Amino acid sequence: MRILNILFVLLCLSVTSVTAAPEPTPAPFGADLFQGNFAKGTFDELNADYRIMSGDRIAVRLWGARTFDSVLEVDARGNLFLPEVGPVAVAGMKHAALGPLVQTKVQSVYKKNVEVYTNLLNTQPVAVFVTGFVAKPGRYAGGATDSVLYYLDLAGGIDAERGSYRDIRIIRNGEVIEKIDLYPFILEGLLPRPRLEDGDLVLVGERGAGVMAKGQVRHSARFEFPAAALINGQRLAALTTIQNRASHASIIGTRSGAPFNAYLALVEFYQLVLDDGDIVEFHADTPGDTIMVAASGAIVGASRFPVHKSTKLLELLENIPVEPELANLDGIHIKRRSVAIQQKKALDEALRRLEQTALTATSQGVDEANIRVREAELITQFVAKAREIQPDGTVVVGHDDRLADIYLEDGDVVVIPAKSDVVLISGEVLMPQAVVFNGQKNVKKYVASAGGFSKRADKRHVLVVKPNGEVLRAGDTNIAAGDQVLVLPRFDSKNMQVLKDVSQILYQVAVATKVALDL
Repeated sequence: MRILNILFVLLCLSVTSVTAAPEPTPAPFGADLFQGNFAKGTFDELNADYRIMSGDRIAVRLWGARTFDSVLEVDARGNLFLPEVGPVAVAGMKHAALGPLVQTKVQSVYKKNVEVYTNLLNTQPVAVFVTGFVAKPGRYAGGATDSVLYYLDLAGGIDAERGSYRDIRIIRNGEVIEKIDLYPFILEGLLPRPRLEDGDLVLVGERGAGVMAKGQVRHSARFEFPAAALINGQRLAALTTIQNRASHASIIGTRSGAPFNAYLALVEFYQLVLDDGDIVEFHADTPGDTIMVAASGAIVGASRFPVHKSTKLLELLENIPVEPELANLDGIHIKRRSVAIQQKKALDEALRRLEQTALTATSQGVDEANIRVREAELITQFVAKAREIQPDGTVVVGHDDRLADIYLEDGDVVVIPAKSDVVLISGEVLMPQAVVFNGQKNVKKYVASAGGFSKRADKRHVLVVKPNGEVLRAGDTNIAAGDQVLVLPRFDSKNMQVLKDVSQILYQVAVATKVALDL
């Protein structure tokens, strides 16, 4: 009993957490920048415009009348000292000018037959302080030409709740030498590349005014705006990239200390001045005049039909070309998304009740308690398997050789099955197979053609699935060509309520999926 009670509490908690879970809050725009990729290595990018500084190491080679091969370091005065040549002032010089300068200096001493080669090996390492609203403030080592992204990544990235992606300052000797806004980098790849020096400070400011955007947008995120910037709908739309089908925007916020709500067409929204903390959701609320309906089965030609939203089934069927000798017009049915969703909800609710009933079943003694525990385990496994079932949303539109002329919905699939001369026997039979239709056979003889019932078969629950999607009990209908005989499994239990619930779910699954689910 104690085990069952614990299982029941856990079940209730899990159900509560699922139903009460809040909608996730969009992360700040740019939050996916700092995942360790910039910090994987330091890249000094020694291009032609790189300016040499004290501490840089340069390989110098001379050959010909004079040979020399060594790695020299630029000293504190900015000089590169060459034996028998003397100091060469290189600090502040562009990398592209290094080779010609050294060669000129060498040839001033060795007039003929001396060639010179130089190569800047690496730059002087620097240590930069990263502070402000970052995850791990501290002092980090890198190269002078490493970008600010490298150092921010080393510091764990910008604090998603408090840090600013648009107010990053590089401070040297108490003065701001560069202000960096990461939005141009995210959107256009533009990023300032100041040369950092030892002791520089990277300061991430506090997050500025922000507006959250979600719904019919490509970038669902919390967008930040620079201080004193006018935040209007048009500027937000430019950042979040509204999808084409969006037509309206709802705004939830605060104005003058009171709740503020608005629902505007996009043209009006673009002119609206937004405020810090506003939540904007974009909606596709302009109804269209057409819907898209598909057809499948024994058809020829097109399989997609854009039709007016008031179109009914019979009108559409007049425009679907079929193969007259092959199409089973009595088997026409519709597969509808909205019905599949409702079937799934009903099935999930039935499974929840079944699991709750199984886990809270009482017992009169130890032996019975052990049986209940085992039954609960089986029910849990059954529920997990049944939850994976995806109903097909079949709508039965035919009865007594007549079709119901119902309105179509967007996404409907009108199925016109092909004629069949066989009867499919499946479920709890020994040899599931298709058997040629014979008007003299009844259900028992068809099952016998498939090897007979299996040991787990429920002989009282044999269903017949008609080509038009109808699911009937075997005793209520005659077998016809194209039918499917579906034998459901039997579930043994001493708990009659659980047995009833399982039987109902097995039947529900069979109707929704035309499949007999194993226990």
